[in-house]
Amino acid sequence: MARRSIADIEKIWLNVDRLKKTSDRAIGVGPFGIGLDGLLTWIPVVGTAYTVGAAGWLLVQAVKAKAPAGTIVQMLGYLGLDSATTAVGEVPFLDFVPSVVDVLFPGHLLAARALQSHIESTHWVEGSYADARASGEHDRHVEKVRADRKLKRVIYLHD
Repeated sequence: MARRSIADIEKIWLNVDRLKKTSDRAIGVGPFGIGLDGLLTWIPVVGTAYTVGAAGWLLVQAVKAKAPAGTIVQMLGYLGLDSATTAVGEVPFLDFVPSVVDVLFPGHLLAARALQSHIESTHWVEGSYADARASGEHDRHVEKVRADRKLKRVIYLHD
């Protein structure tokens, strides 16, 4: 895997944020919103292609951001439910109910928030674990995580 930098992680966070807003919060009214995912679901095939494509892209971003298995499973749950309801809408005479559910269930938004939460709760290090261990820097990174309640893990971007 290519070496990543903290700037790459920040770019992933911003791109995920854009998709989150575009998919499920392009138009917001209080706690509710609608975006491309909800609007395109009314167009056969196009809505399903968008929903599944955006879900796949979010999962690729999670892998790039070295998200833990728990975060990926959580994202799969949200995205799977979102994609399944959209796919059921392809069945004639069943298309209305899934379309309404897809408009009301912000699967991309929830998955994106899970990934962004992982990114925000991680102490990112541009280097490898072996180098940090050899230089004694690893202990300093661990202490930083213990001192900051928002941080949960240390991830070395060059591993």
